Amino acid sequence: MTKTWSPDTWRKLPALHLPAYPDAEALASVEEQLSTFPPLVFAGEARKLKDQLAQVAKGNGFLLQGGDCAESFAEHRADNIRDFFRVFLQMAVVLTYAAAVPVVKVGRIAGQFAKPRSSPTETIGGETLPSYLGDIINGIEFDEPSRVPDPQRMLRAYRQSAATLNLLRAFATGGYANLELVHQWMLGFVKDSPQGHKYREIADRISEALAFMRACGIDAQSVPQFRTTEFFTSHEALLLGFEQAMTRVDSTSGDWYDTSGHMIWIGDRTRQPDHAHVEFCRGIRNPVGLKCGPSLDPDGLMRLIDLLNPEDEAGRLTLICRFGAGKVGEHLPGLIRRVEKEGRTVVWSCDPMHGNTVKATTGFKTRPFDRVLQEVREFFQIHRAEGTHAGGIHIEMTGQNVTECTGGARAISDEQLSDRYHTHCDPRLNADQSIELAFIVADALKQERQDREPVKVAAIAE
Repeated sequence: MTKTWSPDTWRKLPALHLPAYPDAEALASVEEQLSTFPPLVFAGEARKLKDQLAQVAKGNGFLLQGGDCAESFAEHRADNIRDFFRVFLQMAVVLTYAAAVPVVKVGRIAGQFAKPRSSPTETIGGETLPSYLGDIINGIEFDEPSRVPDPQRMLRAYRQSAATLNLLRAFATGGYANLELVHQWMLGFVKDSPQGHKYREIADRISEALAFMRACGIDAQSVPQFRTTEFFTSHEALLLGFEQAMTRVDSTSGDWYDTSGHMIWIGDRTRQPDHAHVEFCRGIRNPVGLKCGPSLDPDGLMRLIDLLNPEDEAGRLTLICRFGAGKVGEHLPGLIRRVEKEGRTVVWSCDPMHGNTVKATTGFKTRPFDRVLQEVREFFQIHRAEGTHAGGIHIEMTGQNVTECTGGARAISDEQLSDRYHTHCDPRLNADQSIELAFIVADALKQERQDREPVKVAAIAE
């Protein structure tokens, strides 16, 4: 692979959804500066994530991947990061306890700044300007200076990612993730919701189990897994100049790793096999995700698998499926059957967000929560029918009490969207909706486990 690849070979190929910077020299200067900065993550961490994803691919775990649609400079606050992490821990606890499987925790955070857009321009009040492409590229303010791509924003995005990672590592290993604090992770506005009551029941059972283990001499001091957790970061590798600048040779293996995040993915709009984004991702050794939308057929998928994971390395490739509620049955079975026929090892993950975006009657872009749940249920049903493992979910979510997706236990209406609609790009699930989704997924995983257990028993009897 690496004989015909280097971090800059993507520059010789067509590239979609990259910004047109007006000053090429300024861009090159920033990219050169970034290439001298310390890595944000380390190769050994990426390999550890790959090992855990390999277990997911074998049916021995579940991938929980989620976070902001697009991180912003304006909302970079410690309490926002903390509240996101709290909800993520709650979701992981629900999945781990109810489904009895290890949960691999990967955030869309500390690097998820750039966004492809369906149109290069947007028009408001008769004025047309370039689209907002994420804070790493241009500003969200609707005026001409803000919408000019500015390479200096990459430096700010790097520094924000480093600060975010520093705090996340402290939360994950400094005691905040201690299972004995399972009750304290709940956000105030969730406590009195239906999901809050369901979560409290699980938390009570966990506390009882911990009390029993303490009586047996097993506690958080003697078992590190009780007081710490492993948390990884991910983002879409869209802005390739930034990604190239962060790509380094690992001194222990001699392989290239993109040190901007543990896992990166290729979007549905940039997965052309002969284009720049696939070319860049095929050469790095990080775990890689591939968004799979309705336009991807089995032949096209196999071509991409051959490019991105020619050695069929377990844990290397995660297929993130985003079809839309009611459309999963048209597309997913054919992809599963072809991958199974070819004997390839992948993680199957469900993105129930991007195929279910609609415009509300009030003009806001939203995602009906019932459609999100429908796509998740269809994803699991099809994997059960095919005898394969539904390995993960990939969602846009926040710990803030936003009103961006309609529905859920609190039944957010179209008229309520304007109450707390804070996203810089796409609508996100709030904490209540995220935990409700976790319970739905946990039930599906529990059913999958029950389906597999008679097979295991029969194999042991033979």
